[in-house]
Amino acid sequence: MVEVILRAVRVDVGSSTPLLLLEELGGDRVLPIFIGAPEATAIAYALQGITTPRPMSHDLLGHVITALGGRLFAVEITSLEDNTYFANLRILRDGAEIVVSSRPSDAVALALRVKAPILVSDELMAEQGRVMHLDDVDEGEEPEGESSEAELVAELREFLDTIRPEDFNQ
Repeated sequence: MVEVILRAVRVDVGSSTPLLLLEELGGDRVLPIFIGAPEATAIAYALQGITTPRPMSHDLLGHVITALGGRLFAVEITSLEDNTYFANLRILRDGAEIVVSSRPSDAVALALRVKAPILVSDELMAEQGRVMHLDDVDEGEEPEGESSEAELVAELREFLDTIRPEDFNQ
């Protein structure tokens, strides 16, 4: 397994679809994964430290795991099958490991909230990882920082304001 960090969440210009960029620690490969708008918003909220009056789904799941005596100790993005990525939540409870299947976007959103490491299988990173230098993100923009995270939230809000239910039936 390769440990990665969330390098950026962007909206793909051509498809208007949010995209995760997971960068390997100590390397130059990035795994791009297209995700849904609600998950992108949840991830942006976690990056910004935005709290909501009531728990969001990913907050709730983290609370449930803890309330049941468990601890999320890692999330793993394991494979790509028929253009769909698969992930696992690795939970430790009473000395036993529990593995729960997950969408990568949900796994990343949860990992960010509970500060769990994000891992990608070696094979998946070798097959799907792209060499990308930090200044290549969005054609020469400054690397992710506090100001670009604010821009991300603004981009996602604009995207959510313009999307229609019919756009999901294409």
